[in-house]
Amino acid sequence: MNQGMRILFIGDVFGQPGRRIVKEMLPTLVGEYDPDLVLANGENAAGGFGITPPIVEELLDMGIAVLTSGNHIWDKKEIYAYLNEHSDGRLLRPANYPHSAPGHGLYLGKTRSGFGYAVLNLQGRVFMSPIDCPFRTADEQLAKIPAEVKIRIVDMHAEATSEKVSMGWYLDGRVTAVVGTHTHIPTADETILPRGAAYITDLGMTGPYDSVIGIEKQSVIQKFLSQLPVRFEVAKGDVRLNAVLIEADPLTGRAASIQRIVRK
Repeated sequence: MNQGMRILFIGDVFGQPGRRIVKEMLPTLVGEYDPDLVLANGENAAGGFGITPPIVEELLDMGIAVLTSGNHIWDKKEIYAYLNEHSDGRLLRPANYPHSAPGHGLYLGKTRSGFGYAVLNLQGRVFMSPIDCPFRTADEQLAKIPAEVKIRIVDMHAEATSEKVSMGWYLDGRVTAVVGTHTHIPTADETILPRGAAYITDLGMTGPYDSVIGIEKQSVIQKFLSQLPVRFEVAKGDVRLNAVLIEADPLTGRAASIQRIVRK
């Protein structure tokens, strides 16, 4: 293989605890792994629900090249104007939302060493909003990527494991990696598929694990017990950073390895 390109992809950054651990740990991870590209899902970075323009800039200033998102991208209304004003910017929303939705779902860029790359954001439909087909959207978006750009990273933001796994197999041989986000629970199924795509069902959350997927435990338990409205607050304890490191050949786009990383 030619000199490998390293991609560090950080799982769903949740609230202030998630932002804090990224700020604390990212310089160490960069020093240890020397990634050419750092990506993160940031849709829940603002209080656990959505993201705001100042937080987008805060995360990008930490050294993250592109932020992906998902269904919670719409939770903070001020992000609508930001997405429209930064129509070619580094905050993505899933590409399979209607074309009239603010923002875009595909980003093309270059690393400091000159490697071209593409990041594609998709959202599943099983147990989620009935938006456009992510599989057909993937075909449409991949057709827009110049042939010479071989490094192609896909964030498949979805609830159902079966839908994520299916996307991995569907895109194997056409992308460098398919990584799952959304459930906030890291999976242990990282692998290289037969035609060279790195795959993992869910990166897991970067945030507080003494919680129910980032929220204070007792409020969620009370919600299940009572079925009454409950105010959800971001938890604080056992904060962890979850990510994967992918190494790939920039001339072919094939992944050589995928490694889970967990830091406290």
